[in-house]
Amino acid sequence: MQLTRYTDFGIRTLMYLAIQPDRETLFRISEITQVFDLSPNHVSKIVHHLGKLGYLKTIRGKSGGFRLGKSPKEINIGQLVRVLENSLAPIDCSKPYCRLTPSCQLRGVLAEAVTAYLTVLDQYSLADIVSNNHELVKLLPELSIPVLELSS
Repeated sequence: MQLTRYTDFGIRTLMYLAIQPDRETLFRISEITQVFDLSPNHVSKIVHHLGKLGYLKTIRGKSGGFRLGKSPKEINIGQLVRVLENSLAPIDCSKPYCRLTPSCQLRGVLAEAVTAYLTVLDQYSLADIVSNNHELVKLLPELSIPVLELSS
């Protein structure tokens, strides 16, 4: 099963924030786009969605930005995938319509596989997948954008 880019970029964004737990400045969309070479429009939509879901705390305005809205230990990867993916159906038997659909057993097998996939993801939190944060931080590029101080 392959995740959509939307989910992939959402997870990457959360990982990026989680590997910098002691940072005192807010994160900016421009920073995420520079680090991962992503479209600002795409990242804006993801950050907005993650904010609405409570995964991020977003602060609007000129000196705004965002930070994690939950502890990395509280962010379950399986649940995150469920809320970011539009569909977890691995196959669409209606486009084009498959004549075998009424009696096909493949859908049941694939549904079982998706359940197993999510069961594995449910065993991990964001903290688990960034537990090697010292190694991950070394892989980050030097940024050429200013970061803003977090206001109290």
